[in-house]
Amino acid sequence: MKYRTLGKTGLKISEVSLGTWQLGGKWGDPFSTQDAQDTLAAAYDAGVNFFDTADVYQDGQSEHAIGQFRKTHDDIIISTKIGRKLPEQTAAGYSPDNIRQWIDDCLTNQGVDALDNVLLHCPSFDTYYTPETFFTLDQLQKEGKIKNYGVSVEKVEQAIKALDYNIGSVEIIFNMFRLRPAKLFFELAKQHNVGILARVPLASGLLSGKYTLDTQFGPNDQRTTNRHGEQFDKGETFSGVDYATGVKGRQ
Repeated sequence: MKYRTLGKTGLKISEVSLGTWQLGGKWGDPFSTQDAQDTLAAAYDAGVNFFDTADVYQDGQSEHAIGQFRKTHDDIIISTKIGRKLPEQTAAGYSPDNIRQWIDDCLTNQGVDALDNVLLHCPSFDTYYTPETFFTLDQLQKEGKIKNYGVSVEKVEQAIKALDYNIGSVEIIFNMFRLRPAKLFFELAKQHNVGILARVPLASGLLSGKYTLDTQFGPNDQRTTNRHGEQFDKGETFSGVDYATGVKGRQ
């Protein structure tokens, strides 16, 4: 495994990280507590030290699983996304009170005194024009509740605007289907010493080489229920690429 420093955060993280939305079973088959620990252990044994989670992943189950794992592996680094608990993504929803409550919940779920890295979880565009949101994160950082913060974005334009604030990292969709960030954002991030976290790198598995036109996903799997963006950002599942087109294009 290779490691590199995540921008101005100073965190030395593995180039391959583990996203943990699946811990708890929302991606299809039931996922036991032991399955979660075995999955985290397999990644750790392969050299992964950076784990991505969110407060809404399985309503906190993902955070609990990682927190439990950290008790015996205190050298791991956890990046936590917040904000998707809102019924609707609005700038007003990212109020100081809400942000503080989300952070306190995450601290409890993970069983820690401070969060390594916090990312706003794909907020609406107007949130990036609400400095108070980022000032609140600055204050939480000063208080020691969070060590670093940044944003998880849907659009390159949001990532560029976020550079106006004291962010340490940006999580953005980047894969062979979505190369626009490399052209428009990566150099700007480098100039600001902001680390880049590539999300959906395998396009929800579409780029793994395992899937065919006959592949069937479970009825509760996100690749079934949100295939066309029925539940949230249509650019998330399979990077917004039509499944059949993606399979044929990959070939």
